[in-house]
Amino acid sequence: MSLPDSPDSPRAPAILVGVDFGLPHFDGELEELGLLAQTAGLEPVVRLTCKRRAPDAALFVGSGKADEIRFLAEQHGAQEVLFDQALSPAQQRNLERHIGLPVNDRTLLILEIFAQRARSHEGKLQVELARLQYLSTRLVRRWSHLERQRGGIGTRGGPGETQIELDRRMIGEAIKRTKERLEKVKRQRHTQRRQRDRRDTFNISLVGYTNAGKSTLFNALVKARAYAADQLFATLDTTTRQLYLGEAGRSVSLSDTVGFIRDLPHGLIDAFQATLQEAADADLLLHVVDAANPGHPEQMAEVRRVLGEIGATHVPQILVFNKLDALDSERRPRLLQDTLELDGQQVPRLFVSASSGEGLAALRTQLAATAKAALPPESAAAASAPFDEAAP
Repeated sequence: MSLPDSPDSPRAPAILVGVDFGLPHFDGELEELGLLAQTAGLEPVVRLTCKRRAPDAALFVGSGKADEIRFLAEQHGAQEVLFDQALSPAQQRNLERHIGLPVNDRTLLILEIFAQRARSHEGKLQVELARLQYLSTRLVRRWSHLERQRGGIGTRGGPGETQIELDRRMIGEAIKRTKERLEKVKRQRHTQRRQRDRRDTFNISLVGYTNAGKSTLFNALVKARAYAADQLFATLDTTTRQLYLGEAGRSVSLSDTVGFIRDLPHGLIDAFQATLQEAADADLLLHVVDAANPGHPEQMAEVRRVLGEIGATHVPQILVFNKLDALDSERRPRLLQDTLELDGQQVPRLFVSASSGEGLAALRTQLAATAKAALPPESAAAASAPFDEAAP
């Protein structure tokens, strides 16, 4: 599985499969999985859903449904099958043998997209660690490229060492090396944060569900050129710029972070700990919400869940309901600025359009008032000092 070289490149046909176990967030139309598949260079040709009380231990969907998937794959010329839920290594192998096609799950799909989208050295290391940890549970020779990394004493395997043991040792060593390199990058980020703290800079981080418009809002606020597109995970690398707020008479530090998504693989959360730490260490979170998406309440809940995992629930928030221009007149709010109750607290909410600029003046005023209240007057000069940072 790989991203296409260009938008005009042919896309491999794929079958999307979702199993309804009675959970409230089940995507009956498989819309999000379809967007992920298209981002990964695949073209969904069939969307198949079924209901089960529990996963089948061997085939996840049972033998009858697996036969149906195989028949549909032959009928539509599908080259891959994608499941909306995570598969165990045994279920994945059994399905591939039964269907006769590569079978992947939502977790690997997200990992592959992350691997293609990471641009910075840190981002590539984080994704590589997550992929290695995921593949370590699936010892089916999916990382034969690691053979090229062998060299020196003790890499050919001792007497009686099976191939699977050799694979496990190879991938374990690769995980250890990647963790060591990530730790070095983490120390560098920590040094950068300490420099910002010495300047008494007010730190703001943009967080939100993927494709909510965080990068577009970031660009509109700081006049930057961070990559932004109407697609999932358009950007993965944290970028920080200074935002001058005239009403507060000082600058603040604004960071654009990676987007969240439902069932974000835990390996990615762990691997991106250094990047996500920007949110946990922030003085204020701008929680960007896609107001035009009917499922935005569930997306907001997922963002709050991930924030809880990284220890950022204590950070004050401002809700920014973006894509106001995409709302029809019936759904357009009467007030563009109000409050919304979250976890028992009233949180400021503003409706904006990052693309058209509507509501951004009010957002700047809200940010200026928050920053002015948080920073003492004597630190204004230090906060206004020039500073510009991009992820290494």
